[in-house]
Amino acid sequence: MILDSLTNSDRYAGLNPLFAKAFAYIHSVDLASLEVGKFDIDGENLRGIVSDKNGVPAEESTAKFECHNAHIDIQVCIRGNETIGWKPRNTCVSPRGEYNAEKDVLFYNDAPDMFFGMTDNQFCIFYPEDVHAPMIGEGMIKKLVIKVKI
Repeated sequence: MILDSLTNSDRYAGLNPLFAKAFAYIHSVDLASLEVGKFDIDGENLRGIVSDKNGVPAEESTAKFECHNAHIDIQVCIRGNETIGWKPRNTCVSPRGEYNAEKDVLFYNDAPDMFFGMTDNQFCIFYPEDVHAPMIGEGMIKKLVIKVKI
């Protein structure tokens, strides 16, 4: 997992061939004006999802404690105060169901090891080994998630 400010995003462009394109997109648009919905940035390689909704209690988010096999998430907090739960996948012991390849998601019953906060113009990168519970908070949270194909 990586947590940083968008002002430092260039430092991460070399970590994955698609990160440079993802961050170029992020810096090329007015994030505040993005409309809620799903869209392609670079075909199947980069897809965007914008949400703008009320944060949820920790219990609700951790009930969907998730990770992905086929994508890396770049999650950008556009507006609000978001808390995210996190735990390394290799220490999770209680999967909930089977991996859903169509939705690229596996849920766990485990509890996060830690919680961290994000606010305006901060981002985190979740690799397949990062189990996460996003959107914890009070009030409206607008965010962009870019799904980076592995």
